Amino acid sequence: QVQLAESGGGSVQAGASLTHSCAASESTYSSYCMGWIRQAPGQEREGVPTIDNDGYTHYADSVKGRFTISRDNAENTLFLRMNSLEPEDTAMYYCAASGGARRPIWWYLEKNDYAYWGQGTQVTVSS
Repeated sequence: QVQLAESGGGSVQAGASLTHSCAASESTYSSYCMGWIRQAPGQEREGVPTIDNDGYTHYADSVKGRFTISRDNAENTLFLRMNSLEPEDTAMYYCAASGGARRPIWWYLEKNDYAYWGQGTQVTVSS
């Protein structure tokens, strides 16, 4: 069982930047794909970016050019750098890991089909 713990959320003004971190309880390399998912009140979960073990990434159109996902397998940590934040980015952000399953990374972005999830961290962007 992989445990994931997010940090780095907060309340900011539009245009600001934030960086999320997600610390894993065991080697992140054991998880083929990791990603960030967000959920705003009253809305469905939305895959934001995903990254596989080779460093290939896939982003939702809504965040392309503004968000950057990265992972440090040596430190068992996943990151999400968010620039040019907009009020529409307000949501609870979760990190997730696929475990040993190997599907295309676009699958994880679209289906949020992860084996392990963190508890989430809130991001609030005011205009």
